[in-house]
Amino acid sequence: MKARKRNDTKQSAVTLKTVAEHVGLTPGTVSAVLNDSPASRSFPQHTKNRILAAVRELNYRPNFFARSLRVKRTYTIGVITEEIGDPYGGMVISGIEQYLRQRDFFFLTVAHRHDPKLLRTYAHLLLERGVEGFITVDTSVSEPPALPTIAVAGHRQVKGVTNLVLDHRSAAEMALKHLLELGHREIAIMKGPTSSSDSEDRWKAIVRVSDELGISINPELVIRLKGDAVTPDLGYVFAKRFLARNPAPFTALFAYNDTSAIGAIRAIHEAGLQVPDDISVVGFDDIESAAYNNPAITTVRQPLQKMSEIAARTLLNQIENGELYVPLIAIEPEFVVRSSTSPARKSRKQAKLKLA
Repeated sequence: MKARKRNDTKQSAVTLKTVAEHVGLTPGTVSAVLNDSPASRSFPQHTKNRILAAVRELNYRPNFFARSLRVKRTYTIGVITEEIGDPYGGMVISGIEQYLRQRDFFFLTVAHRHDPKLLRTYAHLLLERGVEGFITVDTSVSEPPALPTIAVAGHRQVKGVTNLVLDHRSAAEMALKHLLELGHREIAIMKGPTSSSDSEDRWKAIVRVSDELGISINPELVIRLKGDAVTPDLGYVFAKRFLARNPAPFTALFAYNDTSAIGAIRAIHEAGLQVPDDISVVGFDDIESAAYNNPAITTVRQPLQKMSEIAARTLLNQIENGELYVPLIAIEPEFVVRSSTSPARKSRKQAKLKLA
């Protein structure tokens, strides 16, 4: 036990100066290589390799707090999201964490739960803790921020905020063309809740594309989601109520997102119908569980990993390199065909709904 203690003490004493002396270079040279600063580009690769080998051999660990005090920075980002644990936000935050970790940045996450007062309070607390920028996830920013800010799924034009958004028009076109090619003409559509920042833009895109493709949106076939739930229960409850009204015949459902699609599929099955034999279902997002649902969900894929990486990289470029913000970064969607869609039947057994 004593020998181990002496070894721990020895390791903890390894400093930047120790590494520099070990390789016979200055601390400034070692620091430049470890931080991959512009000055390090002039160093030969074999010199960089010697330094990195010494770091591994000596088990050198940079002192983050000393570094922060020295340069008067925290290397910390504030991530503001509506919920913790929802599939969409979880995938985005995971991608942000992965990118920041590789660049020795930390992040603090807060969830405002759709409470404007809580959102303001948390933003202020993050400022007090010295964050150097913000990334918001599915959160509408209404006021110019005090720090560089990237809004994932942001739609409001606010000075100083870069909105990172999916091309919803292209997304709607992919989904609706797919259903048309399968022979679907009567299509039910889920309109997202007002709490989601994507709702209005996605709905406008669906309306516009439907008009261009000659699809008539029947108001009776519009399912209006309400509430803040981020679980399949939201889609399940509203789809069940919708089917209970015995609506006009339809052969396909374009859900607001994959989570609501999963809930809707359960409601459809409980009504005595099958997906996709009786009703085809298209989701949105391509969350991880979409591919493993029964049936696997045909969906518009938001490249969430790519979006989170772009958000983190854009923010760090503004912080580290002084890049000017751009108001908008558009992301192209993809379309993934799975087993929740099939050719439309000429007739549908809606009259035989087995509703509780």
